[in-house]
Amino acid sequence: MLQNNKKPATNIKFCLYARKSSESDERQAISINSQTKEMLAISAKLEYYINVNNLKIVKKMKNKKTQKLKKIHDKVWNLTDSPFYEYRKKNNYYPVIGEGSHFAKIIFIGEAPGKNEAETGKPFCGASGKILDKLLESINIKRQDIYITNIVKDRPPENRDPTIKEIKIYSPFLIRQLEIIKPEVIATLGRFSMEFVMKLYGLEGKLQKISLLHGQIFETKTSWGNIKIIPFYHPAVALYNANQLDLLKNDFQVLK
Repeated sequence: MLQNNKKPATNIKFCLYARKSSESDERQAISINSQTKEMLAISAKLEYYINVNNLKIVKKMKNKKTQKLKKIHDKVWNLTDSPFYEYRKKNNYYPVIGEGSHFAKIIFIGEAPGKNEAETGKPFCGASGKILDKLLESINIKRQDIYITNIVKDRPPENRDPTIKEIKIYSPFLIRQLEIIKPEVIATLGRFSMEFVMKLYGLEGKLQKISLLHGQIFETKTSWGNIKIIPFYHPAVALYNANQLDLLKNDFQVLK
């Protein structure tokens, strides 16, 4: 009988110990859970502040770039020394400065605006622009994510080729645009653009006919870092020869 009375006492002690241990574990779990929630809350706040600050930085950068690009716009608009200034005024044309994202990774550069562009002030908005839109669509790039401009910002009479003197007058504005936007890729559209850009960035030794260079990638250094220059035929070639559209689409694959 004495032995039988001792066993329940031991069981009671064990149960009390187990209960205390369980309560202790529960309190510890609650404490850890509380600390975890607190840390997650702090982390969320930090992430919020980082995102807010990043947005402020991006907005500030965008404002700076916009202001700098607007200065270029104003200078070209009032470029009375340009041989095209009176021609522009006489025909109620606009200078075509450029259009697109100020943070674009890719900049497309043509030669000079045509009639449709001069009438609207927008680059590549005519028939050639529709071809360019198709080419961008073929590689899933949105037009608003790139930047498009020309070497010469005013339309030459009768869509003639710009002269060396005219390119010399307008090219500083293009160079400044490139320095402000800082693209990773410069895509040249047409022979004039290809020759100018490749010479500008020290690739004159690799210059050949555009028929030999189209769709090729040339790497070079700039003041803002390493970039790629890719010559393309001007989209207008597809207007005169429909077969050239497939060639252009094939070349544009390198931009993916």
